[in-house]
Amino acid sequence: MNEIPQNVAPGFFPNNPDGTGLVFFYQFDADGRRTHDPDQTRWIWRSYLATDIRARVTLDREPLLPAAVKGSLVAPGYTCHIDLDDGWLHGDLPDLRHDYSMESKGLGHFRFALNETLLIDGRKQPLRSVDNVRRMVEGGTRPFRSPAELLEVLMGQSLDGLSADHLRISEELDAIEERIVRDAWHSERKALNDTRRRLVAIHRQMASVAGLFRHLEHAHHDELPETLADMAARTSNRATALHHDGEQLQARARLLQDELMAKLSEQSNQLLYFLSMLTAVLLPMTIISGLLGMNVGGIPLADSAHGFWIVSIFAMAVAAAVLYILRRIGGRGGM
Repeated sequence: MNEIPQNVAPGFFPNNPDGTGLVFFYQFDADGRRTHDPDQTRWIWRSYLATDIRARVTLDREPLLPAAVKGSLVAPGYTCHIDLDDGWLHGDLPDLRHDYSMESKGLGHFRFALNETLLIDGRKQPLRSVDNVRRMVEGGTRPFRSPAELLEVLMGQSLDGLSADHLRISEELDAIEERIVRDAWHSERKALNDTRRRLVAIHRQMASVAGLFRHLEHAHHDELPETLADMAARTSNRATALHHDGEQLQARARLLQDELMAKLSEQSNQLLYFLSMLTAVLLPMTIISGLLGMNVGGIPLADSAHGFWIVSIFAMAVAAAVLYILRRIGGRGGM
């Protein structure tokens, strides 16, 4: 059996009383239930705080871990991947952050390594899926007979969260579409852009999960134990289905944005048409007033008592004639 932390009772202890950066560890018996008896322990789940230097030192000195797995757990940057080395399945997967007081906020990363008797994870932020599964363990609401089963539930919780975000985004798109149809769309550009930005981020992470587990199936098909192969297949299928749902939402958001841009273009065209008509109508009046306003001799009607009214009526008649001609040519639909 793998060595467990000494002088620390299994459970959740965020203050790291053992000095190793350990956030919690749980022992499971053969039935997948939490146990405090080392003699009944079948496998162990350890969770470390990746930002704690003590955790990095502990993982780097862990004799059970191959060098490639250690490198994956303590790597300074984040690169989504999943691999199989020396019987250890390890990787870096996207997940939803959780701050314990509000709904999930953004995306984080879940690093893990597992074999048949040990699951080790490291994370920089609280993750919603880990918190949910930890409550299942402490409440005894579900057994976890192996590390692979717990990892599958963790990924299922993560995919459930992304699926719920898809549902909320779909409802937001419904509301935006309703306002566009009712021509109350003038304030929808920012809302639609924000929705598309969130959808792109979620869709990218969903594509990563689907691609990683599909790669695991293909690249290590002959090496994976049956339980891991089944887990990878189920997770890959579900992530792929959600990925397709995300593509449909993206297509719908693009169509709404195209419709919104078409309405904006139509509004701009109407404004430009109005300005063009106004310019064409006022142009003759501007020319007439310019000619009669020249400070030279021989200006017609300069000595007439009714010269102003004669010129004004003539200018308006010319403007009316221009407007009539333009409408006859083809501008009737824009007025």
